[in-house]
Parts: sequence; structure tokens; C-alpha cells
Amino acid sequence: MNERFPVIPDQASALARDVDMLYLFLIGVSAFFLILIGALIIWFVFRFRRTSDTDRPAEIHGHTKLEIVWTVIPLVLVLIMFVWGAVLFFKQFRPPADAMEILVTGKQWMWKMQHPSGRWEINELHVPVGRPVKLTLTSEDVIHSFYVPAFRTKMDAVPGRYTTVWFEPTRTGSYHLFCAEYCGAEHSLMKGWIHVLPAEEYDDWAARIDPDLAELTPLEAGERLFTEMGCMACHNPASGALGPNVVGLYMSEVRLDDGRTVIADEDYIRQSIVEPMAKIVEGYQPIMPTYRGQLDESQLMQIITYIKSLE
Repeated sequence: MNERFPVIPDQASALARDVDMLYLFLIGVSAFFLILIGALIIWFVFRFRRTSDTDRPAEIHGHTKLEIVWTVIPLVLVLIMFVWGAVLFFKQFRPPADAMEILVTGKQWMWKMQHPSGRWEINELHVPVGRPVKLTLTSEDVIHSFYVPAFRTKMDAVPGRYTTVWFEPTRTGSYHLFCAEYCGAEHSLMKGWIHVLPAEEYDDWAARIDPDLAELTPLEAGERLFTEMGCMACHNPASGALGPNVVGLYMSEVRLDDGRTVIADEDYIRQSIVEPMAKIVEGYQPIMPTYRGQLDESQLMQIITYIKSLE
């Protein structure tokens, strides 16, 4: 590869080669038919051009075999693209169970990221090589897009929602991080670096935490916020509690007062905190106040991390 002008970015993740192979297949098929159809058009122009005013084209009654060929071949190619793309899509959006989870918040114009150890980073992310990393993304303001070309990873960070994507770095080094969604006047400055370290170096880096910062893990921070905001007063296992019990809530089926049922995923829990009147649980009164404006997106993700741990 030409280091001064690379044709494609480095392949630095487990799925990068698979993405490139599909992309090159699509480009190859498109180029083949572009050249074929263009060449046929030019040949037809000269081969069947009108040579005199008395020329009349012969009637064409169709050619069944030819029509079957030019219908079946594109159909087969499109089905190959669809199946190949679907398989790769599910690979990209189903993180391994043992993936290390990083909480990512986009904000004009920076990326805030928190490690499982509690350590925070701004516009930089250190990860170990050879280990799957799951990103849970949201935004404080507008739509952003977390884009790492070398990993072939791009996912929108949407305000009011949680999106996830994962990658597994396969090469050590530093790789560009961009925002790929126009997000305002300083969009072009919303960039950073992903630093992929050998496992031992990452462990050493993660252990170097400034004790003065008193960084809590997302789980510990969520538990503290849950207590400080008075959530336990209503959401506890005791009989007659004013609010639904959150123990075992995550990914359970919740019945609402209008008869509907919903799955208590991250988005449902977040909405219940900032828009408590949107989905009232059956058997409970709509008395919960909103915490919109009292908790930022990073704190909401921490509380949700704590609730997910309650089993």
C-alpha cells in the first residue's frame, strides 16, 4: 500500500477484510456491467446505424432464452449481495458476550468515553488488541456518528436513544476517529484517536488512575446516583412500593396500563427516567417526576448500567 496515498484505510479489525471483500465485489459487479452495457451501446450505434432513408429495422419477435439469461443472472448476483450483506450485518451488530463495554457520549464537539474501570477519556480511546470492544452510544445534543475507517466501524449517536456497535482490533497502533455526521460549525474538529495497545500495556495503562479523581466504575457511579436521587424510596422489592421493582427489570416484559406490553431495554429505562408519563406500568399511579435536566446522558447510562446488573 502506498503510505503517502493509501487506496483504502488499514485493515485493523477482525471484520475489516470481510467488509472490504463485499465492497470490492459490489464495485466489481458494477464496473463489469457498466463496461459491458457501455460497450454494447457503442457497438449497437455503429452496427445498426441507419445507412439510407429507405432503411427499415426488421421486426423483433423476442428471444426467450436471452430474456431468461439477462433476468436470472442479475437476480442471482443481487441475491448473493443480499445474503452476503445480511450475514456481515448480523456479525457487525451482534457483539460477543465477553466484549468489553465502553460508554460513549457525543457532544458538540467531542467524544466522551468511559471504561469499565471508570476511567474517562475525551477524544481518545485506549483498547487492548485482540479483545472485542462493544460501544454503547448516545448524544447530548444532535446526531453524531462514531467513525473509525481502519475498523470499518460507523454508528450514529442519536439523542434520546442508545445504539451499539462493536469491533475487535487486530493490529496495534493509533487510528483516526471522526464524526461522520454534520453536527454544527465545528464538525470538522470533532475527531480523535483510537489507541490499540498490547494486552499487557493496556492493563498497565488502565491501572494508572489518578487517585485524586476518585473515578467510579459505571456500575458504582450508577448505584450512587440511584441512591442520591432517591430512586430506592419508590423502586424497591417491598410490598406496596410506589413504583415498579427494578430488580430483574432489564429485558423483562412489562405490562402497561393501556394493555400493551413492552420489553424493558435500555431505551425503555431511559424514557422511564426522563419521560415517566410516556409509559405507565399497570398497577401504579403516574406520580414519578421527570429527571430531565437533572441527569446528563453519561449519568443516565450509568444508572441504566446499575439497573441492568440487578437480578
